[in-house]
Amino acid sequence: MKRRQLLGYAGAGLVTTLVTSLGSDLQVNAQSGGSLSIQWLGHTSFLFTGGGVKILTNPFRTIGCTAGYRAPKVAADLVLISSQLLDEGAVEDLAGNPKLIYEPGAYEFNGIKFQGIAINHDRKGGKQFGINTAWLWKQGGVSILHLGGAAAPISIEQKILMGRPDVALVPVGGGPKAYNPQEAKQAIQTLNPKIIIPTHYRTQAADTANCDISPLDDFLTVMNGMTVRRSTSDTLTVSSGKLPDNGAIQVLSYKY
Repeated sequence: MKRRQLLGYAGAGLVTTLVTSLGSDLQVNAQSGGSLSIQWLGHTSFLFTGGGVKILTNPFRTIGCTAGYRAPKVAADLVLISSQLLDEGAVEDLAGNPKLIYEPGAYEFNGIKFQGIAINHDRKGGKQFGINTAWLWKQGGVSILHLGGAAAPISIEQKILMGRPDVALVPVGGGPKAYNPQEAKQAIQTLNPKIIIPTHYRTQAADTANCDISPLDDFLTVMNGMTVRRSTSDTLTVSSGKLPDNGAIQVLSYKY
């Protein structure tokens, strides 16, 4: 697939930068070996640290379902966003000067290859909220699939691109913009990931009057029988050599 343009962030606007090998002077073997740290920053925002690279996903504005979270103003080398909606594409106040990618396509950054896969952000063929970009990459020897705000079933073509990820971040809280628990279960059965990290569900951060997604327990009830691991931390360290074969749900804690 033709490599798309990689977008850099500057001030309050987005500037387009054509690259042939972005960060080539700082090449690191980020795809293989070592381990990966995954920190939950609330909603669908995570910080992935491994192979000498920090990758931030889906920074949000603190309103509605994310009202009680802290804005994810953390330093990162690269930011991946799934859409330009405020709950996963608020890039106005990013720390530092990270590179930004927000369109489907094939990219490379510091030795890591990224695949942005288009999937509808609603159940109306994308007519309501447009296209969501699911991100697939390998970092620290661990393959990661972040589904963002996917709301449509995974097609055969998308499944071929996604493969079987080591870690899949799956929205589970429903509403008009993402999978509800049953839809999330279907996606998980299609992908068969080794670790499932649920995202996009109601927590105590929600502004009750302006949040239309369901709590995590609704999803866990649907997934009855699957191993569930609950962490007291917001951070998980994953090693490629220590992944469960049969799949497990990993629940991270948010430090309010």
